[in-house]
Amino acid sequence: MQWYFVAVLLTILTSSQGILTTLSQSNGKYLYDYATVPFLAEVFKLLLSTLLLWRECRISPSTRVTTEWKSVRLYVIPSIIYLIHNNVQFATLTYVDTSTYQIMGNLKIVTTAILFRLFLRRRLSNLQWMAIVLLAVGTTTSQVKGCGEASCDSLFAAPIQGYMLGVLSACLSALAGVYTEFLMKKNNDSLYWQNVQLYTFGSIFNMARLVLDDYRGGYENGSWWQRLFNGYSITTWMVVLNLGSTGLLVSWLMKYADNIVKVYSTSLAMLLTMVLSVYLFNLKPTLQLLLGTIICMMSLHMYFAPPNMLVDLPTQVRAAPESLKEVAVERRTDS
Repeated sequence: MQWYFVAVLLTILTSSQGILTTLSQSNGKYLYDYATVPFLAEVFKLLLSTLLLWRECRISPSTRVTTEWKSVRLYVIPSIIYLIHNNVQFATLTYVDTSTYQIMGNLKIVTTAILFRLFLRRRLSNLQWMAIVLLAVGTTTSQVKGCGEASCDSLFAAPIQGYMLGVLSACLSALAGVYTEFLMKKNNDSLYWQNVQLYTFGSIFNMARLVLDDYRGGYENGSWWQRLFNGYSITTWMVVLNLGSTGLLVSWLMKYADNIVKVYSTSLAMLLTMVLSVYLFNLKPTLQLLLGTIICMMSLHMYFAPPNMLVDLPTQVRAAPESLKEVAVERRTDS
């Protein structure tokens, strides 16, 4: 399977996630506990990965599976990073509004590239660095509202703590992605076995969050397993399956492509969501959305196109061997 096919599929699924989530609401409210969606998505990924691992082991008995604890324990770290990241997200929203937070979230594009270079030692050309910066600029441009709106004034009016937490959130998001890629590529273990380890810890941490929410709420609505499927509809289950499938595609890209491909997929998915929302939810298209889309398309071409398609390289004309010999002879006679 080619990586660009997976990247396109990831873009489509990520784009549809926001639309499905909106459609799962009833009169602007969730009839279900939204915290149960990530948990069920982790369980879905774990079960499917376990099934695929069992099938792979039956077909190929030589499937590599590392079961040493010193290797398995490394897979708990992404869950810990995401747990911290989620708490930082909530803390950031106490200082900045939603629009500012979304715009600051584009910092993860640049921080991912920086950590990608520092920790994975992956070299990027100058054109690729420029393309990544353009991608961040394009996604930000598409999210900026009209300058005449009051929300524009709040972009730079937040306390300094909000900006610091926003930068920390971007760094944590990038760190989780880069570390996951490191795990997926550090050995030749089966992709499905690596997924089983990732999603086992992911399920445990998501379940712990549900238990903690019950404890904080004083078990007012009962235990989480008693209301696990309350309010679920066909659309809600589509949200769960979509989120789970997206995670599986991301792990495939981490194994066989890299973080930058994932960043482009998710960034373009955001633009696709905004474009589709114009038709599905009768939103008014803006000039910023058009400009942002054009900039992102330019960035995509700059990063993945061969250098000879981007720069007109002069043709190097080599001198004939005979003339070189003549010059060498003349230099010897002069000396």
